[in-house]
Amino acid sequence: MRPLPSVLIMLALVLTAGGVALFVAGPPPSSAPPSSAARVAEPSATAGAPPPAAAPAAPARKRGGRALPLAEAIKELDLIKPARQKLADDFTVATPRGESFRLGDQRGKVVMVNFWATWCPPCLEEMPAMERLYRRHKEAGFTLVAISVDADPKKIGPFVSEHKLTMPIGVDPKMELAQTYGVRALPSSFVVGRDGNLAALAIGPRHWDNDAAHSLVEGMLR
Repeated sequence: MRPLPSVLIMLALVLTAGGVALFVAGPPPSSAPPSSAARVAEPSATAGAPPPAAAPAAPARKRGGRALPLAEAIKELDLIKPARQKLADDFTVATPRGESFRLGDQRGKVVMVNFWATWCPPCLEEMPAMERLYRRHKEAGFTLVAISVDADPKKIGPFVSEHKLTMPIGVDPKMELAQTYGVRALPSSFVVGRDGNLAALAIGPRHWDNDAAHSLVEGMLR
């Protein structure tokens, strides 16, 4: 994927109806006004129409113990399947604790790669459910790395501590990895299979603690 021109301004679009924070990556001008809503390196927040692929979260369905077939789980979660088989781009990201997380080291596991930010309300709304999904299946071979695109990584540590998150957290302050993965909306989640291939993509928030989400992970772990 070609990197975006540096002259582009980071633009955060917080769509409360669609539940998606959209942005165009690029360095902000020094005069960019602060926003009281969502910000990427302090750009202004404004309203706008979501891109065609950015769907809102489906109506919530509580965890009821239903075991869904994998195809049905993907459909119920409204996930996008790749048109062709493709290995997920390998990467290594730093963590707020100064450690590192490498996707290649997770081969043999099912991995969810989530892009988020502390300024993104829909990201924060889905975070508790992702944490529960991670805790439920981590011993079975599932892991989830939540990669923050916050321009100031110092904001991430206190947030992680406050919300008692135990899933791996990565930092991508320059959004280099986000650009590699073609991220244009937050939150965005990429599901990687045991073989390292991209299996599904979610643009926008999802209910990651319902029957469909658990069936997705369980089905991919079989």
